[in-house]
Amino acid sequence: MASPAPSADGSAAQNPLTLLTLDELRQRTSVKWRMHPPDVLPLWVAELDVPLAPAVADALRRAIDLGDTGYAHGTAYAEALGDFAARRWGWHNFRVDHTAVVPDVMMGIVEALRLVTDPGDAVVVCSPVYPPFYAFVTHAGRQVIEAPLGPDLRMDRAALDEAFRRARACGRRPAFLLCNPHNPTGVVHRRDELEAVAALADRHGLRVISDEIHAPLALPGTHFTPYLTVAGAENAFALISASKAWNLAGLKAALAVAGPQAAADLNRMPEEVSHGPSHLGVIAHTAAFRAGGPWLDLLLAGLDANRTLLATLLAKHLPSVTYHRPEGTYLAWLDCTGLGIATAQPDGEPGVASEVAGPAKMFLDRARVALSSGHVFGTGGAGFVRLNFATSPAILTDAVTRMGRAVDAHHPSAG
Repeated sequence: MASPAPSADGSAAQNPLTLLTLDELRQRTSVKWRMHPPDVLPLWVAELDVPLAPAVADALRRAIDLGDTGYAHGTAYAEALGDFAARRWGWHNFRVDHTAVVPDVMMGIVEALRLVTDPGDAVVVCSPVYPPFYAFVTHAGRQVIEAPLGPDLRMDRAALDEAFRRARACGRRPAFLLCNPHNPTGVVHRRDELEAVAALADRHGLRVISDEIHAPLALPGTHFTPYLTVAGAENAFALISASKAWNLAGLKAALAVAGPQAAADLNRMPEEVSHGPSHLGVIAHTAAFRAGGPWLDLLLAGLDANRTLLATLLAKHLPSVTYHRPEGTYLAWLDCTGLGIATAQPDGEPGVASEVAGPAKMFLDRARVALSSGHVFGTGGAGFVRLNFATSPAILTDAVTRMGRAVDAHHPSAG
């Protein structure tokens, strides 16, 4: 049988999600594959079940062969991101001199918050949202105020207006931590929505920090809009890396990007923050943005097929579960409230992502499928689960089939 023709970056033109077997994946030592026993299918944490993109693997091999494992230096990472942003998102006024390398996106968010807020100030988040938003903000000595998403899982302008008003009343320098695209819902915010955020932030005096770690993962049919390209976002920050799209979470490096009116704030970031990123991480992320586009396109096509497959599987095996088809990311936010499973959560605050409750606990115990429990995502998360569909169609099919059987056994009328 003839081998597939190589793509521009040297990879075979195949769906990356189909290249590793379950046995091969189980040899991994990362948290996704070692948190649970071997009989569990792990569809929880945001790791991709793919080999490294060839462009990234080649860059890392060259660095290892050269012994190039010293300290990171230069602006190649920012230059690669700027070129990628221009090609993919039309962000043509990206300023390399308005960037700083930081250890990862969440640490970059904390450092940006320290620049523009004071201890005790309020930080608004749109719940349900990525659990570390709660944990990292509170550990940094700031308080979280929620602006719940609307029934359509998009940002609710009235809720934002009220939350911004409350945040302003709580402290001198409040902020809004935006998730763009939104995790866990997979919503990719439209330009008009982001313009409304900028207008509200200006009206209430909030600084915006946009987590754009999933930005390269806008799925076919949707366009990603960088927050810093929106009118009124000139004093905002964005945090971006290649870690989610190219599976580089273990190779630490991200970029903090400042709008033109925030560049002076970025210049105040402590010099020691730049010591956190890994040199190999910088090499890997640079290669991803510079030469990993063809591989990313194959991944996006595979994810598009998987989100359609997931809809089919849920309709067949879990018809009582509501599937909110994501526009971006590889995360599906599943409404399981129709299953009639108790959603009481364990003690603890939002953001404690290791806790499992409600439907997620039932699926783990009875189906041996690990999902993220919705309650840790904050208000609006109880009764939901987050499913990572960045896996092979075979694993995805097995997982949802198991889940359907578990529901039928647990509560026959729900299936």
